[in-house]
Formats: sequence, C-alpha cells, structure tokens
Amino acid sequence: MRELLTSKRLAAPHFRYTPCVRSGAFGFVSGMVALDPATGALVDGGVAEQTQRIFDNLMLALPDYGFSLEQLCAARVYTTRFDRFADFNEVWERQFARIDPPARTAVGVSALPLGALVEIEFCFHQAGTALS
Repeated sequence: MRELLTSKRLAAPHFRYTPCVRSGAFGFVSGMVALDPATGALVDGGVAEQTQRIFDNLMLALPDYGFSLEQLCAARVYTTRFDRFADFNEVWERQFARIDPPARTAVGVSALPLGALVEIEFCFHQAGTALS
C-alpha cells in the first residue's frame, strides 16, 4: 500500500508526479530541483545556491511528509556541472555536520528539468520500524 504525500509549503509541481510516496516505513521523495517555494521559479545562482535551496525545500516539506533528516537513508544526486561538484559537497557537508550522512550516488547528466544544475531525490526510513 502506498500513500501519496504533498506539501503546501512548496510550489506545486511543474509536471505530473507525486512529490513524496510513503510505502510502509519508507518515504521516497521525487527528485527536487531548486524552486523558489513562493514563485515556483528556478532560483538564480550556481551549484551551491541551487543545492542549498533544495535542502531548504526538503526541510520545509519534511514535517508534511512525516520524516526527519536523521531518517534519510539514501540520496541520488544528478548534476549538469560535475566540474563544480566541490561546491555541492560544501553544502552537503553543512547539512550533515551534526548527523551521519546517508548513502549517496552522484551522476553527471547532460540536462535537468527547467534548466536546473542539480536535482536530488531522497529515500527515508521511519525510525523505530524494522528494515525487513
């Protein structure tokens, strides 16, 4: 069984997809690009600015999704600017300065939705629930 989740704190999706799906103890957050939550427009700036906006948006939505950053199990990162991955890592390190980071995959791609430089999808597991 799956539960489809949205957050009124974020801009509505530009395309037809569900922002987060909960299945049992797991939550799967669709790939997020750096959209301004008020306007729905892609934010200005480079890899660091877009990565920070993605994490800011994630933190806005997590209460609506029923998960916390500490429950993050995996992240998949897509970027059109692998030559600027050090900028991504600086933001990543700040996000996980006080908690252990999740497993992570990073993939270089030729293009992302809306011309974004970075897209991240997330997988969560609810604390206190067996992984089996």
